[in-house]
Amino acid sequence: MLTPAQIEQYRTDGLLVVPGLLDVFTLQRMKEALAQWLEQSRAVNTHTQVFDLENGHSADDPRLRRIKQPHKHHPVFEEFIRSQPVVAVLRDLLGEGLRLQSSKLNLKSPRFGSPVEWHQDWAFYPHTNDDILAVGVMLDDTSLENGAMLVVPGSHTGPTYDHHADGRFCGAIDPATPGLNLDRAVPVTGKAGSVSFHHVRAVHGSAQNRSTMSRNFLLYEVCAADAFPLLGVADFDEFNSRLLSGTPTIVPRFRDVPVRMPLPPALNQGSIYENQASSGKRFFDIADDAAVQAAST
Repeated sequence: MLTPAQIEQYRTDGLLVVPGLLDVFTLQRMKEALAQWLEQSRAVNTHTQVFDLENGHSADDPRLRRIKQPHKHHPVFEEFIRSQPVVAVLRDLLGEGLRLQSSKLNLKSPRFGSPVEWHQDWAFYPHTNDDILAVGVMLDDTSLENGAMLVVPGSHTGPTYDHHADGRFCGAIDPATPGLNLDRAVPVTGKAGSVSFHHVRAVHGSAQNRSTMSRNFLLYEVCAADAFPLLGVADFDEFNSRLLSGTPTIVPRFRDVPVRMPLPPALNQGSIYENQASSGKRFFDIADDAAVQAAST
């Protein structure tokens, strides 16, 4: 599915974008499911097992910032991650054995979509090896103006940064940390239907949506089948049910990579937005347009 040049780009940068991997018909089905969820969210006034709400959410003005585990709540999201074109790309990047870790649909509505502070996914769920990546599906045309994800190329080969504040995990890196090279960050942009792949250790984040256009971004975390979570496996049958390719194993593969455990757990439990609420030093909340631009060119 991928060319040698594309595979090398992923190995070097920790990032790859494949245009048009999501077909128009499936994209429309996903948008219809999202519209249904947005309508259903009018009936709730606090976070649920499905909905993560923006501040100011109301029945008259529904504001969602995340759908949790969409692949469990509508078949189109499970079908896509198991589809042949997607699995073919994942095999090129991770090998034959593949397992779905989780999924989420992050919404950035016009003018108020929440930022996500700089972080590494690896900090949230370290495994026995780091053959793990995030699949990012652009449901809208995505640009810097509507809050595209920013990734620091090559950061996946560097350290695992501290994601703690006041002695507890907070899911965010202090932007003043030496060596982050945030001035090298690049925006992950593309037309609706484009799909990005970024390494689990890549440093990334995103600013608030400052445009009049929505930026809805579907994410899946996918692991090599022999990458086992260091925090343990609660239900082995459920663990194996998430295999996308290959066969179950009880032999984890270990790789010498830097690990920091997400312990003690975050003061604010829930999504990354809740975790990062306890981060004392923020970047995107205080950065003006010029600073955000400088960190993404």
